[in-house]
Amino acid sequence: MSSLSRELVFLILQFLDEEKFKETVHKLEQESGFFFNMKYFEENVHAGEWDEVEKYLSGFTKVDDNRYSMKIFFEIRKQKYLEALDRHDRAKAVDILVKDLKVFSTFNEELYKEITQLLTLENFRENEQLSKYGDTKSARSIMLIELKKLIEANPLFREKLVFPTLKASRLRTLINQSLNWQHQLCKNPRPNPDIKTLFTDHTCTPPNGPRAPSVSVPLAAVPKAGAAYPPLTTHTPFQPPPPGPSLAGWMANAAASSAVQSAVVAASPIPVPPNQAVSMLKRPTITDYQSAESEQLMKRLRPSGHGVDEATYPAPIPQPAWSVDDLPRTVACSLSHGSNVTSMDFHPTRHTLLLVGSANGEFTLYEIGLREMLLSKPFKIRDINACSPQFQNAVVKDSSISINRVTWSPDGELIGVAFTKHLIHLHAYQQPNETRHVLEIEAHSGGVNDIAFSRPNKQLCVVTCGDDKLIKVWDMHGQKLFTFEGHEAPVYSICPHHKESIQFIFSTSLDGKIKAWLYDNVGSRVDYDAPGKWCTTMLYSADGTRLFSCGTGKEGDSYLVEWNESEGSIKRTYSGFRKRSAGVVQFDTAQNHFLAAGEDNQIKFWDVDNTNMLTCTEADGGLPALPRLRFNKEGNLLAVTTVDNGFKILANADGLRTLRSFGSRPFEAFRPQYEASSMKVSGAPVVASISPNIGRMDHLDRNSPAKPSPILNGGDTASRSTDIKPRISEEKPDKAKPWELMEVLNPQQCRVATMPETPDQPRKFVRLLYTNSGVGLLALGSNAIQRLWKWSRNEQNPSGKQATAGVVPHHWQPNSGLVMTNDTADTNPEEAVPCIALSKNDSYVMSACGGKVSLFNMMTFKVMTTFMPPPPASTFLAFHPQDNNIIAIGMEDSTIHIYNVRVDEVKTRLKGHQKRITGLAFSTNLGVLVSSGADAQLCVWANDTWEKKRTVSIQMPAGKTPSGDTRVQFSSDQSHLLVVHETQLAIYDASKMERIYQWIPQDTLSAPISHASYSCNSQLVFAAFTDGNIGVFDAENLRLRCRIAPLVYMSSTAINSNPPVHPLVVAAHPHEPNQFAVGLSDGCVKVLEPLESDGKWGTPAPADNGIPNGKTPASSATSNHAADQIQR
Repeated sequence: MSSLSRELVFLILQFLDEEKFKETVHKLEQESGFFFNMKYFEENVHAGEWDEVEKYLSGFTKVDDNRYSMKIFFEIRKQKYLEALDRHDRAKAVDILVKDLKVFSTFNEELYKEITQLLTLENFRENEQLSKYGDTKSARSIMLIELKKLIEANPLFREKLVFPTLKASRLRTLINQSLNWQHQLCKNPRPNPDIKTLFTDHTCTPPNGPRAPSVSVPLAAVPKAGAAYPPLTTHTPFQPPPPGPSLAGWMANAAASSAVQSAVVAASPIPVPPNQAVSMLKRPTITDYQSAESEQLMKRLRPSGHGVDEATYPAPIPQPAWSVDDLPRTVACSLSHGSNVTSMDFHPTRHTLLLVGSANGEFTLYEIGLREMLLSKPFKIRDINACSPQFQNAVVKDSSISINRVTWSPDGELIGVAFTKHLIHLHAYQQPNETRHVLEIEAHSGGVNDIAFSRPNKQLCVVTCGDDKLIKVWDMHGQKLFTFEGHEAPVYSICPHHKESIQFIFSTSLDGKIKAWLYDNVGSRVDYDAPGKWCTTMLYSADGTRLFSCGTGKEGDSYLVEWNESEGSIKRTYSGFRKRSAGVVQFDTAQNHFLAAGEDNQIKFWDVDNTNMLTCTEADGGLPALPRLRFNKEGNLLAVTTVDNGFKILANADGLRTLRSFGSRPFEAFRPQYEASSMKVSGAPVVASISPNIGRMDHLDRNSPAKPSPILNGGDTASRSTDIKPRISEEKPDKAKPWELMEVLNPQQCRVATMPETPDQPRKFVRLLYTNSGVGLLALGSNAIQRLWKWSRNEQNPSGKQATAGVVPHHWQPNSGLVMTNDTADTNPEEAVPCIALSKNDSYVMSACGGKVSLFNMMTFKVMTTFMPPPPASTFLAFHPQDNNIIAIGMEDSTIHIYNVRVDEVKTRLKGHQKRITGLAFSTNLGVLVSSGADAQLCVWANDTWEKKRTVSIQMPAGKTPSGDTRVQFSSDQSHLLVVHETQLAIYDASKMERIYQWIPQDTLSAPISHASYSCNSQLVFAAFTDGNIGVFDAENLRLRCRIAPLVYMSSTAINSNPPVHPLVVAAHPHEPNQFAVGLSDGCVKVLEPLESDGKWGTPAPADNGIPNGKTPASSATSNHAADQIQR
């Protein structure tokens, strides 16, 4: 409906209200959906007219539109149910339960069961949570307060809660003006015209005598026409001005068939010559069409207290004012993605569902509320033979393909992906965690720079643009509908939109041109220069009324502007950018109030009506110079990319409440909700519980804003260093007290959790990994089977956000019952060298156990692919930190294969070791891969050319032969390298590959080292020994600070067995610096943490007994370190 038609509805509503057609007024409010009459709604709620309440609401929202709507309907139906119980009308209560409340059971089964149990009580107030329920009147009043809050917060009611301010009887005034105008156009106007109908235009019959003077008959509440409205000229056909280069002018031509629309778009005042104006003032004026009888009737019907200036239609309800606090600025969580994030888009209705595109060609779907990845799809060419020779040649020369843009369709059922080479992909999203490939289109020659969905003629289409300077429109069968030519440089971005019935596309190109296109073959309708004349993107505000663009010039100057569409000019230019940017600034808009742009390692915010920057945030650090960002549709969450190939989620208070409503329940707890209903909702539970005040909203929001969670899996070193420094200072022992080594000798001195046994329990677990999210533990057994345990939210673990030794997790499997079993190639897995690696986003786990390498999907446990059949067998695996499709594979024959999963090809083989590979570690900061072998050698390789840069032999203690497994691990800031051998722990300066600290087994820890690992913040080293002891060392100097005896976490039977049980592998929690897990030689897995009262494993040892240059004295009981002048 056009804006004028919409305004006409408001005029009719005012007229009906003034004429006392009350039922018709509210029927039109409901059917049009333009104005929500809160007063009428309140009256019906207080009266308990529940059918009318829901019927009226149905004109504005449905139960499954969003979480606010769902809560509104739930509160109403729950109140109706409780009132039936209070009247002891069990039959009615059951009917409400089955017909009205059943729909919510798929989202909160426990709550539905609790509501059902109220039927068994004589008085539902016996339920503790409903014990404060008063009488019906007070309960309705309490509920109404919450309903008003929900309605005001619901975006579907935005701008529908305030009735426009109108002069009284505005529709009558317009009719009077029309009649006056018609009378002025009469050839022979009569002094006292007789208006008998509005169905036809007014004309006066020719008079018999001279013209009489004009007569004015003013009526109450009707302003004089001549007082406020200028007269018009003589009657001539309306001539719109010639079309100019304005943004609105070309739209007017496109919609010439609509007289109203043309008038709105192109109308301009018609000048009145002075001599004509004087003569027209003498013409008679018709002031109203009412007869005397109708005027008397109106006087009786209208309340006497009504003023003549303002309408008496319901008083405007003030809109909730916005403030800076509405900006999402609090870091709610950080997620490691594993590859450079190139594009993001939130689902249009499930506001916590984030689509992420990557530089490795993979798109991934995250449920932010659960902090979990739902699915990940690597790039795959569906039909290479159908592609052009140009594309095939490009892939042969360089197989790497990145994503330029990912986007959701308006209904959230399709995903569009644009790639850097020729192609676009369309996928159908199937809740909860599946997609189905729909289309592969070779859309452009070169890169596809942008993709968007549009609906010309109400038919869903895909619009693309590319390096070939073209814009193309495709139907959902892959057929090309339009090709728009006219740009003289690669097209950088597109912005499909519509104004009323006019569908159009804005496009920008790399020469700084902005063009606009209709869905025809006429060509570009406008041609402007974008500020900066280089890379520019355009966006409309959420309500579609305001147009913004943001771009960066070749000189590095950035521009954020609002356009005046009617004039084709810049309305305002926002300030706050730095002078030079080494790239293109990205921006987004939210809530019709805010603009945000990423620049200078910050997110900058503006009020759309103020050119000065409102505020900015560094989001706790870790942002790139020009971060990408994306609001969700409600504007309460903001995703922003980070330097460590991940992203952060920022939230306002409402966004934090949304995320907290998920708790941290594992994904399987939400699976029935997704699968049992097709409702398009955010996925958040309807309510947390039945509160004492009938489930009041403040009980849903009962928690205070959570602290920002730590960066997942590595992250920003600067933010960590600020986190670590005070911790170090706090841990310095009191100089007045002698330092004592902390010895944990019995189970009561720490917290220990034993993983539940699993089917096909292995004889031993030989490899162990925490998931990067920190809520799961993955173990590879000697039987070639992998097991996964997950921690869920419960009374003992109320946060549920991380693994904890205070709660035993559950063994997790997908609904299919699949088990991750590795290929063994007819070998004995007990004799094989097992290896395992987990992708940074927890989407894949790769493992081998003597046979082929298997790539498993972590959500389904399905084998995605297998590769590298023996011989030689794989002995160590590592994902490339910037591309999950590149894998380094250490082999039994001492070589390292660099394998590309996407093209199923070994890109290169690295040779430098003499024995099998036992360790691999990447450093993105240094651009290297470090390998270790059973030959006690370390090799450093450049991770771009794969050339060997140096070889280092680890220094063996006297009498020890250079053999046995050697492990390597970079510290979190990648400045140091931990080297682990059965004979020693060593710390190396990673940039120089020089050893600066060494520790050898001695005294109470004299047995060989079986495994060791850095803590997540690299402040500690956890080391396991073959006699069952565990040592906790300061990573800064390898001084022992805590010894954990075997009896703490093993039974005496296990300790005294032959051979004794001991830990084979150690894994450090990715976020909790004092938590680690060990896999034992009897098939058990244990998680250990210090007591909550202690908080940490001992205190640092004093620096008073070290030996320089890394030499190892026999008498040293704690550590041996390099010279004091060697600085870390």
